[in-house]
Amino acid sequence: MPQMLLIVEPIGQRAERGRADGEAVYQRMLDFAAELQAEGLLLGVNSLGSAAKRLAKRDGGAQVWDGPFAEAKEMVGGYFLLDTEDEGVAMAWAERCPAAEWATVEIRGVGPCYM
Repeated sequence: MPQMLLIVEPIGQRAERGRADGEAVYQRMLDFAAELQAEGLLLGVNSLGSAAKRLAKRDGGAQVWDGPFAEAKEMVGGYFLLDTEDEGVAMAWAERCPAAEWATVEIRGVGPCYM
């Protein structure tokens, strides 16, 4: 099963960083993605916005909540989807990920929900 590196970052961190620093950090992440691509490991990558909605369907109806969510202290800020089943390989790349300096990099296998 492929491995995903989830970037879990503190809410508000992007605004505190400011545009110039944000662009520099983003370039580091693009460079990291290029390294993964050069190794033939990158299946997908994206940065995720901070605005969010949540939806739950219960008893035949849907309920929608608009973010930001007051109880949340962190958000998933992006991901790298790696073409490897080897968790050790994913861990080694997570250690190289620039986001590990300001966020947490979570390693997860990607597969059917019954696994």
